[in-house]
Amino acid sequence: MPEVLLRLENLTRHFGGVVAVNQVTLSIGAGEVVGLIGPNGAGKTTLVNLITGFTPKTAGKVFFEGRDITAAAPHEIARGGIARTFQIVQPFPEMTVMENVMAGALFSGHADDMRAAREKAHESIEFTGLTSHIGHLASELSLANRKRLELAKSLAMEPRLLFLDEVNAGLNTSEHDAALELIRKVATRGVTIIIIEHLLKIIFSVVKRIIVLHHGAMLSDGSPRDVINDPEVIKAYIGHKFAQRYRNEFGGDATQPLSG
Repeated sequence: MPEVLLRLENLTRHFGGVVAVNQVTLSIGAGEVVGLIGPNGAGKTTLVNLITGFTPKTAGKVFFEGRDITAAAPHEIARGGIARTFQIVQPFPEMTVMENVMAGALFSGHADDMRAAREKAHESIEFTGLTSHIGHLASELSLANRKRLELAKSLAMEPRLLFLDEVNAGLNTSEHDAALELIRKVATRGVTIIIIEHLLKIIFSVVKRIIVLHHGAMLSDGSPRDVINDPEVIKAYIGHKFAQRYRNEFGGDATQPLSG
């Protein structure tokens, strides 16, 4: 594994008698593109909320670049190099695309003044293909472009680790392809990416490592080939039908692990 960027030690969150995240321990290497999957209610978004400081931890530790950020506030974590998008896109609706992305640059502390924020925002807007919408209100954008705006805001924060939460939800096939190409472009910048995604065909096409949560606990951690052949993952989440279809599309058969 490359140099460890993020490390979780027994990270846990209880909501009353419900254990939403159960003693999750893992490491993410710098430059990895990792998929985070699991059934609804598996604890995926809660895990991201714990790491990014939006939800208090019941127990456990979070380390980023060797620093203990367990008790850090969300703005401190963001300024330290971790950014995220949200499953339900949350732009400022009555602000323009430019103003929304400038807000991300200013929030992260990477822009000292409005001029610097505007420069960073313009770069992120161009990168995400929103230049023609730069003066439009966020409320005027299509869902696909609101998702691009969320990404542009995150990139303006200059993250070293980026969480993408359901970036393809609600998009059509062509929009999926465009979103995946954009994710690949972000990865070439050296940004470490963790993708939460229910569309498994999409996630298998873009990541080299998949982490599976079930009932808040780690169920599996490995390559797409390993995960698609894990009997526990098939039973808890993927199902034999999808596993067979994946093997048919990507090589191998129903009885042998995928090769290559």
